[in-house]
Amino acid sequence: MREPEHRGPGPASASAGDTAAVVLDDEGVVIARSERAATLLECSPGRTCVPLLGMLPRAGTDAGPVGHPMTVPGGGRAGPKVPLVCTVVRLAARTPGDSGAGTQWLVLLTPAETAEEAAERDARRRRTALSQAAAAGIGTSLDVIEMAETLVNLLVPDFADLATVDIAENVLVGDEPPRFDTSGDVRLRRTAAAQSPEISAEDLLAVGEALPPVTDSTLMRPLMKGLPVLVPDVAVLHAELGVDPKALPLFVPIGAHSSVAMPLYARGLILGCVTVWRSQLPSAFGEEDAALLQDVVSRAALGVDNARRYTKEHRSVVTLQRSLLPRSALDSAAAETVGVYQPAGGGLGVGGDWFDVIPLPSLRVAFVVGDVVGHGLDATAAMARLRTAVQTLADLDLDPGELLTHLDDLVLGFSEEQMAGESRSERTERSEPAVLGATCLYAVYDPVAGRCAAAAAGHPPPVLLPPDGEPAFLGVTPGPPLGVGGVPFEVTEFGVRPGSMLAFFTDGLVESRVGDIEEGMERLRGSFAGADPSLPLDELSRTVFDGVRPQEPVDDAALLLARIRALPSDQVAEWELEADLSLVAHARELVVGQLSDWQLDDLGFVTELVASELVTNAIRYAGGPVGLRLIRDRVLVCEVSDPSSTQPRLRRARETDEGGRGLFLVAQLTDRWGCRFTSTGKTIWTEQPIGGPLALTTAGR
Repeated sequence: MREPEHRGPGPASASAGDTAAVVLDDEGVVIARSERAATLLECSPGRTCVPLLGMLPRAGTDAGPVGHPMTVPGGGRAGPKVPLVCTVVRLAARTPGDSGAGTQWLVLLTPAETAEEAAERDARRRRTALSQAAAAGIGTSLDVIEMAETLVNLLVPDFADLATVDIAENVLVGDEPPRFDTSGDVRLRRTAAAQSPEISAEDLLAVGEALPPVTDSTLMRPLMKGLPVLVPDVAVLHAELGVDPKALPLFVPIGAHSSVAMPLYARGLILGCVTVWRSQLPSAFGEEDAALLQDVVSRAALGVDNARRYTKEHRSVVTLQRSLLPRSALDSAAAETVGVYQPAGGGLGVGGDWFDVIPLPSLRVAFVVGDVVGHGLDATAAMARLRTAVQTLADLDLDPGELLTHLDDLVLGFSEEQMAGESRSERTERSEPAVLGATCLYAVYDPVAGRCAAAAAGHPPPVLLPPDGEPAFLGVTPGPPLGVGGVPFEVTEFGVRPGSMLAFFTDGLVESRVGDIEEGMERLRGSFAGADPSLPLDELSRTVFDGVRPQEPVDDAALLLARIRALPSDQVAEWELEADLSLVAHARELVVGQLSDWQLDDLGFVTELVASELVTNAIRYAGGPVGLRLIRDRVLVCEVSDPSSTQPRLRRARETDEGGRGLFLVAQLTDRWGCRFTSTGKTIWTEQPIGGPLALTTAGR
């Protein structure tokens, strides 16, 4: 037999590739051997090889390859022993010229691995596995704490018995840390830790606590340059760490024999520090370990910096969006409302969902809920523009369909403006402006009439929960999403009994990755059916939201609940007058008498004058019939309706003008005034604070 070429000074320094081979029969007689076997064993061909005879399987057995340890002299009989591993393999064929009928065995002799070599091989395996795991696992999260936990779990237990990650407090909230001059300036907080069960770390600083300051020292200065600090002997730390001996257990675990500290260093800034300790692992940390840790931590530093940037943007966007949303709980004469908003988790961040509750004249209220396509700062900015536009249009007191039509035109204008201001590369990066495809539902509730009017632009309908009935989705005629243009929005009107509840929501509340939106809407309806309507509204809203929201949401979600109220009939007085100027005096009498019944005589002078001017103008310029209505709540509302659709105009009359001062006086004497158009004409309204300074002043005239 011929063996591979052997290189090396001799048997004592044999490598794992120095394999010898011997072929034996059942009696242990050498049939053939390699040159390498001749140098290891005194077994000549044709003679029994006593050292290998006992390793052959018994006659009649069919054993597979089996390894046996043995030692042989490496340099003569008195030389050092060479550890070998002998592997016995049954041969299926005979050698040429062999006439025997017995089984033949191939014995392979390989130098055994020393304890040091085994330890080094195991260390290489651990280092390779750690490097591969770090490449695959680090950087997959945009959460700083989750990143730190991933890192310590990678390091323990194969690389270290204990690992800690300390992060600068600025980084934890998304801010950039300052540039530190010395190690004594660094302020860190323990963010993650992992340990083997055998190491004692009871006195070590716990996760969540701030690290005590460490004085500047020669030992720690390499950290300020992004370099590792290797401590093969922990006794060095006791002498050079520069902390109070009583505080030393906070930094150094009991029983540890070596450590490596490596800063999380990115863009010349120290984001934190990773420290590893060995106690049960026998070998101390060496230069190769420090280099490997530096490679792993440098990957983690980039991941932590990216997570910090994301945290800062996410926090800014959430703060912006929450500042744009109204207060979560509002209370008015028309309804008690509570809103809930929750951004999507993971990398999606916040988006463009919003809700609003807008007080309207004559104690009415508008409920708004909308959803802008996309996530992040662009969607939030688009949402802010839409919400501002809705508030501005609501101030014009338009009906829901007309308001959405104007909003649709504004969205088209936003889109054209954005596309015109972008370069071609920016248009490639952004497929379409964020406002395109936005949805909105706008509803107006009148507590005097007990009716609600709503229109939708691609938005799901609200849920109506009567005080003594089953919840149901309202049949609001759906219109196209905003930005389509050229399609009218139909207004749906319905009665709402006092004590009923309206629920407005965005599709993120009912959408999931596994089911369709119809299933989610049915889940929402069922949640209201099983809820206790007598619960406080904030508790009810949270119960419904948490019960319906998918476990893995695909979008941010908003829910607006409104418990409807109606104004009692004794707080409303209304009359209808013919188009006869002689009835203006009668109108004044009706107003003064009603205010006396309400014990609001201090408002009599102003309200009488206001009603007189408005009724006179209505009869003179619009004809009849003329409606006159007083509404008493926290304010006194005076309304005059006529069949004309002409917009009244406030102007300053000249000294020679005989008229034109009436509306100017109305504006000066009342707190607010305005005009809204209806299907039968228009209504001019005024508001006066009850018990306000204006009323007290005029009462003394």
